[in-house]
Amino acid sequence: MSNPRIYQPTDFNTDSTVALSDDAFGHVVRVLRLKVGDEVTFFNGDGHDYQAVLNEVSKKQATANISKRTARNNESPLNIHLGQGISRGDRMDFTLQKSVELGVNTITPLFTERCGVKLNAERLEKKRQQWQKIVISACEQSGRAMVPEVRAPASLSEWLAQETSALKINLHPRAPHSIMGLPMSAERVRLLIGPEGGLTNEEIEQASNANYTEVLLGPRVLRTETAALTAITALQCKFGDLS
Repeated sequence: MSNPRIYQPTDFNTDSTVALSDDAFGHVVRVLRLKVGDEVTFFNGDGHDYQAVLNEVSKKQATANISKRTARNNESPLNIHLGQGISRGDRMDFTLQKSVELGVNTITPLFTERCGVKLNAERLEKKRQQWQKIVISACEQSGRAMVPEVRAPASLSEWLAQETSALKINLHPRAPHSIMGLPMSAERVRLLIGPEGGLTNEEIEQASNANYTEVLLGPRVLRTETAALTAITALQCKFGDLS
């Protein structure tokens, strides 16, 4: 593999040597089997790529020389905070991965009436960490140098009560207009997506009472993962960098 992009939460300085973290070492040496002299690109979430060359590789550790710092200007002008109803199986993983590729900035997994996922506090934190790793992997693949945050899962009522100046949107199959028909402009959006089975009528009413604008995505019923990605794409076309 030629010059892979690797995430490592380290401060990088040009013309300096950095030790690879355990995760980076495992990926670069054990998986990709790179050797001394091979090139690699690091990023740490500060919006830059750091070009480097491996200068020491052993069975247990590796170091690299940082040669160049380059700004990545591929973030959308639209900031999207996705509130995603937690789905079963790998649907949630898929939604997070693809939403990051499409430019989402923040993700809050939501417990709703129909989410069907029950986890204690310890398992919930492990799941959040797993989701964050999926987000990082999506950044490595898509070339993003800013890493979206997966926030601690919250109840829908907690999400709706949060103060925000963003445009608030809730998908609804009987909404009066589509995302593309929204009359206002926006730089920040909070997008609410229900889980498998959607939001209940009571939850839809709660969102409406919290001033969420109801929009639809056409005449067909979409799965939760399809709805999220279609909505993000439409928002990027309307307000972001896919126009």
